[in-house]
Amino acid sequence: MNTLSEAYRDHPLHLHHIIPLDFDSVRTVPESHVWPPSPAFEPDDDQSSIPTVDLMDPDAVKLIGHACETWGVFHVINHGIPMDILDEAESEARRLFSLPAGQKLRALRSPAGATGYGLARISPFFNKNMWHEGFTVMGSPIDHARELWPDDYQRFCDVIEDYQKKMKELAETLMHLILKSLDLSEEEISKVVSSGGASTALQLNSYPFCPDPSRVMGLAPHTDTSLLTVLYQSTIDGLQIFKDGAGWVLVSPTNGSLVVNVGDFLHILSNARFPNVIHRVVLKENQKQRLSLAYFYNPPVDSHVSPLALNSARIPLYRSVSVREYVDIKASNLEKALSFIRI
Repeated sequence: MNTLSEAYRDHPLHLHHIIPLDFDSVRTVPESHVWPPSPAFEPDDDQSSIPTVDLMDPDAVKLIGHACETWGVFHVINHGIPMDILDEAESEARRLFSLPAGQKLRALRSPAGATGYGLARISPFFNKNMWHEGFTVMGSPIDHARELWPDDYQRFCDVIEDYQKKMKELAETLMHLILKSLDLSEEEISKVVSSGGASTALQLNSYPFCPDPSRVMGLAPHTDTSLLTVLYQSTIDGLQIFKDGAGWVLVSPTNGSLVVNVGDFLHILSNARFPNVIHRVVLKENQKQRLSLAYFYNPPVDSHVSPLALNSARIPLYRSVSVREYVDIKASNLEKALSFIRI
């Protein structure tokens, strides 16, 4: 079966769009990383409105559906993933990003690759670099981990593989509840959640200490090419989502919760009922290194996605598109990708 990694091979990147800055070596922000001024980083009074869904709540289906429809993002609690698993995964991410720049470059993502160390894949769409470094895993991280730690790679692999397993189980549970909120039948739901095995990716993110955070962007505004994304962010603010009528809203970490957001494919499946939320990461004064772990859950790469949440009063807004084709479209068009499949 084809993999999500293979879907990116037709879109190789130049090395300057892959190699991160050696953040430890700079004392001022280089011009290559200076962004136009943006609003000051201040907690938004509206952040408490971002829904929190308790998976043990008898009304979880209704609450999840409402959260996806009104916000496209929500906190999830009582999700069943123990804190020690989250802590261990964060610790291994910190161990990776704490390595010297030269050592991290041993695991550099190849120009046509999708896994390993490097800048965010959205980098070519912006004329300034982001204050960010990442490490992408699809399946086993063993090959890249051996490059990083020739004699001490197994712990990283074990922790990351366990984390992916738990996240996949959670993502499948969440997808089932979300699709159930659309009044889809169990047969329709199983076609999405169990049709040949999902294609998934885990993105480890580091936003290093910055000497002048008001001049940089941690991660530029974008939507996710996924059904849904499950994000673990520990204790440091930075994630913002854009909501019509409210502007940029801070998604503050809450103890033990995970952030779930709607991706492009779920937006298509819901016939635009669920917004594929635009989000970004900003930095604040005196911020230490910020880490996050984003798990992307997608349909199989060769499967097709089309609007399912239809009734007699609604017509499909998008044509059927394969996951591979949509990845191709977005790799060339980013935020305009959906317009290419609009009916």
